[in-house]
Amino acid sequence: MKTNLLPASERILLTLWVGALLVIGFIVAPALFAELDDRALAGSVAGSLFTLTSYLGLVCGSLLLVFNGVSFRCINWRAVVIVSMLLLVVIGQFVITPMVADLRVQGLTDTPRFGQLHGLASVLFIITSALGLLLVAAGQQGRDQDRSP
Repeated sequence: MKTNLLPASERILLTLWVGALLVIGFIVAPALFAELDDRALAGSVAGSLFTLTSYLGLVCGSLLLVFNGVSFRCINWRAVVIVSMLLLVVIGQFVITPMVADLRVQGLTDTPRFGQLHGLASVLFIITSALGLLLVAAGQQGRDQDRSP
């Protein structure tokens, strides 16, 4: 039972994290900006959803990293991808987001700096999503290859 529970838990966590990334980033946020006339409101709601997604990612990613360590007891490509995703989330949430929020409070949303930071946050988000999709696409077969001698 233990051998089945760990891979199932990993799949659920990965599905939750990557699913949230894709739904919030590529469906909900664009829909907010398309449907709401107030761009500030759309940005505020999207920002709150991205924050929730970041914290979800930190929890899921940390657990995935622990489970990966329990399963393999060594560094493998999955661990490197998960750590990369976690680092991107940390940079986005705790470095870039506060800078964007500060510019927003100052009313500087139409400045080049705001656009640059927002663009950088978007690029980090897209890379995180792509790495998550890589893990999903590798599936169980990728885990089996990691285990072989």
